[in-house]
Amino acid sequence: MTLFSKIIAGEIPSYRCAEDERFYAFLDINPLAQGHTLVVPKHEVDYLFDLPDEELAATAVFTKRVARAIGKAFPCRKVGMAVLGLEVNHAHIHLVPLHSEGDLDFSKPKLQFTPEQQAETAARILTAFETQE
Repeated sequence: MTLFSKIIAGEIPSYRCAEDERFYAFLDINPLAQGHTLVVPKHEVDYLFDLPDEELAATAVFTKRVARAIGKAFPCRKVGMAVLGLEVNHAHIHLVPLHSEGDLDFSKPKLQFTPEQQAETAARILTAFETQE
């Protein structure tokens, strides 16, 4: 069972930002920006591009909804997307609010937020996600 599967199952706590029957989105614990969110399929697959075409398309649609919610909750120029997946063997997409291209530099020092700040951040994104049309 991967780390992300344990998060999805509730065995490891997370700050949930969005969820449906197939996907789960939660705050990154080492964020590049406030609102940095990970989107994962609920079943284990190592690499995003190993997903069947239909599931990859569904992932993109769900991710788009999460990105729009992040942008609404944390106004920014755009929401950047990155697929890395080297540190956890479970497909995932990073969504990061951007004000400049340098905001998506994973070599930058990561930010630290209190549990209260993380809970507030996740709640803002979840509210924006749930109120989309």
